Amino acid sequence: MTDRTAPTRTGRLKVPGATLYYEVRGEGPLLLLMPGGSADAGIYDRMAALLADRWTVAAYDPRGYSRSVLDGGTGDQRVEVQSEDAYRLIELLAPDGAPAAVLGSSSSAVVALDLLTRHPERLHRVVAHEPPSVELLPDPEQGRKLFAAVRESYRGGGVEAALATMTEGLMGPEADRPAGGAPRAAAAEPSPREAEAFRRMRANLPVFLEHVLCAFTGYAPDLEALGRGAQKLVVGVGQDSRILLTAIPGVRLADRTGAGLVEFPGGHTGSTEDPDAFAARLREVLLD
Repeated sequence: MTDRTAPTRTGRLKVPGATLYYEVRGEGPLLLLMPGGSADAGIYDRMAALLADRWTVAAYDPRGYSRSVLDGGTGDQRVEVQSEDAYRLIELLAPDGAPAAVLGSSSSAVVALDLLTRHPERLHRVVAHEPPSVELLPDPEQGRKLFAAVRESYRGGGVEAALATMTEGLMGPEADRPAGGAPRAAAAEPSPREAEAFRRMRANLPVFLEHVLCAFTGYAPDLEALGRGAQKLVVGVGQDSRILLTAIPGVRLADRTGAGLVEFPGGHTGSTEDPDAFAARLREVLLD
């Protein structure tokens, strides 16, 4: 039975250039939930509680976000640095060397792909949900121009202008919901803990838009290495976002590497749109 009251254990891990904040629930094999966009560990609160009956579920704030503090000033972030952060967390939380499962969504799906490329021996299953790698698009320049335009909109008009540019670029001018780093508003009234998490993530948007977005969407996966690890890789696509620019790279990645392709509930931010359904689908994938 799922224990929604599983106690949360928190900790901090010193890594080169930063100190990472992380949260852990449950017992069993390690499942690392990696936040994407401007999100932090709080984005996975509901999913972590649901999955803590079978796994040691860990989530963390990426470096430079929320409670994970950089040693120096904020600069452009690098995929390979963040994948080494995830690797160090796995080493800390699974010290017996047992392979871990990993979920990455959006920009963190890109990190998850790099992690599998670098440390396949430490991973049992990697679920990369809609990695927005523009280099896998039929026309990569289209994606490069879009995300560069989002960053320029941020520089010229701030967060709201950037999100409007991204939403229109991904979904068309009639779209009515935010995209990228901003969580979509939940259907239910958020709890005080969730409301605080959304405030933190909103505060992370300037870092995401200026220092993460272009570098992470511009990451070119090592298709040869991922092909060698294809039996460990599952690419997720949202049932509501399959035709969008953010989903197309994942479909092409699965085709070119031989990895599994699995449909998840919701769209690009499915884990926040319906965390219960998303967690149930993730459970199926991990136990398959």
